[in-house]
Amino acid sequence: MTDSANALPAPEQAWSPRRGLAWLGRLTRSRLHFVLALMALAAGIAWEALFPRAWRRPVRMEFRRVLRTALLGSLPATIFVAGLMGLGMVYQAMYWLQLAGQENLLGTILVTILLREVAPLLVGVVLLGRSGAAMLTELGQLQAERQIHALQAQGVDPFSLLALPRGIAFALTSYTLGIVFILVTLLMGFAVGRLFGVVQDSIWVFLDTVLRAAAPSDFVVFPVKMLAIGLLVAATACLTALSADPDDDIGRLISRGFIRGILAVMVTSGLLSLAI
Repeated sequence: MTDSANALPAPEQAWSPRRGLAWLGRLTRSRLHFVLALMALAAGIAWEALFPRAWRRPVRMEFRRVLRTALLGSLPATIFVAGLMGLGMVYQAMYWLQLAGQENLLGTILVTILLREVAPLLVGVVLLGRSGAAMLTELGQLQAERQIHALQAQGVDPFSLLALPRGIAFALTSYTLGIVFILVTLLMGFAVGRLFGVVQDSIWVFLDTVLRAAAPSDFVVFPVKMLAIGLLVAATACLTALSADPDDDIGRLISRGFIRGILAVMVTSGLLSLAI
């Protein structure tokens, strides 16, 4: 009697709100694992960078190397793209607004399109495609050669030596490239407009028109957006490389990291634009 009773299957537990929430949490974590890990890594880099103890000499040396490489590597492409945008957007806006007799709208249009949307997106794409891919390749090779495990075996924290200096260096690089992009775009558009007689004002009047059209929140949101985009580009590349499987080759890592980086740049830019 006892054996037959023990052989019967246990009855299923009744559904409860607690079990439903647990199932929903497991599903969310499995689907959003990379997003949650990316947010945690970016927040960890931003928080740890505030403490002087995190900036030991090897970390400072790595920070300076990455900052120099990222800035000098992405600067020519940024200037080239900014020159094209000056011809294709600023000059075109001047030309068509003059034909329509709406020159007073020039500053508002440039601030709304160039400063708030175009500059962060294009700078993020340039930084991701030029310096982010190089960093992803570098860290992917370290992961494939098990150099990360060697660092851990020596008592070195990969987060402090690899992720922290790269995240802060890319954030500062993104902000610097954003300023360069805006200046080159405006100057190129003004130079072409002055050459073809579309604009008659001086460069100082033109720049003053753009600055007056900017809202006070633009001077806060734009730096925050550029810093966040650079930080997330670096965090995406680090997380993609350091979480790679042994079977993943460099080409697959670059493709995966580029798609993730593009999504991170677009989502970050869109969310912060809602704050204006």
